[in-house]
Amino acid sequence: MRRLNFKTGESGLNHFFGPLESRIMDILWDAPDRSIKEVQTLLEHDKDISFNTVMTVMNRLVDKGVLSKQLRGRTSLYRPVQSRETFMDEQSKELSHELIEQFGPLAVNHMIDALEEADPALIERLEQKIKQWKKES
Repeated sequence: MRRLNFKTGESGLNHFFGPLESRIMDILWDAPDRSIKEVQTLLEHDKDISFNTVMTVMNRLVDKGVLSKQLRGRTSLYRPVQSRETFMDEQSKELSHELIEQFGPLAVNHMIDALEEADPALIERLEQKIKQWKKES
């Protein structure tokens, strides 16, 4: 899957999606194979939203390649193409590769600087990965 646009200053799924897209993806990750009407009903717990708006957004997510649509009878059912974990893994991997391609050592230096605030378990995994690379070299 191609990398979606990344928006800085956001959090979670909003880095990749608009607010309504994020809510729709959350609904479908929690319970796939839902119709537009089912998603609209769940979204209306927060505020009124038109069927046409939900339909437009869900079909755009199909066009972006993150949802698939399957006809069951006369109803289209939507499901995520990937799990939430796989999606986040692939998007972050693509973003990391692009940063290194564009900015090289600067991006790596900034990532290393960010480790000062990282969970010690993450630092331990990084150290193990570096040791593994050294053995393979």
